[in-house]
Amino acid sequence: MNNYYPIFLRIEQKLCLVIGGGKVAERKVQTLLEFGAKVKVIAPEVTPSIEKWTREGKIELLKRPYQPGDLEGAWLVIAATNNPEVQEQVFIEAEEKHIFCNVVDQPRYCSFIVPSVVKRGRLQLAISTSGASPAVARRLREQLEEAFGPEYEEFLELMARWRQIILERGLEEKERREIFEHLALAPIPQWIKHGDRGYLVALAKAYDLPLEE
Repeated sequence: MNNYYPIFLRIEQKLCLVIGGGKVAERKVQTLLEFGAKVKVIAPEVTPSIEKWTREGKIELLKRPYQPGDLEGAWLVIAATNNPEVQEQVFIEAEEKHIFCNVVDQPRYCSFIVPSVVKRGRLQLAISTSGASPAVARRLREQLEEAFGPEYEEFLELMARWRQIILERGLEEKERREIFEHLALAPIPQWIKHGDRGYLVALAKAYDLPLEE
């Protein structure tokens, strides 16, 4: 059984390579761009979207097959190609250069795997079956999407503002912790979801906290 250490990576301004230019590669590029990566694509043929991102200067494109040495300077690489020889070559080079590597649908060639994710603003819930069943991971993600709706985005923005205000008050650690725990346990997401603003206003007043920036 493969054991993976769960981790969230900061890839902003990090060079991330995508080997391949099809629809799967396109999805990988889009996700990398959303998290601020510097993306380079290497593939002889690419989708219209990848071509468009290249013209817009959002990514770099080398329109040719992968060659040994292409991973030089990369921080992370994703191989989204069906060519078994290329898959193996990319993984071997990545291992030699100590670069995080994911070969799509080939766990034996992965130093990391990409989890199924539920994202609600600051909240990210990552689900992994350690490669055993991506279909099960997707099903679990769907269940979590129902349990954690868009109200959690507003909730966490509110909590972030309140936390900073409370920290600036110079309270004793015990008092701060009690306030944080009370706020975290309050059904704030449900109040937001159902429009019960009165309860939210009362809670904010109890701790002299603002609801608006």
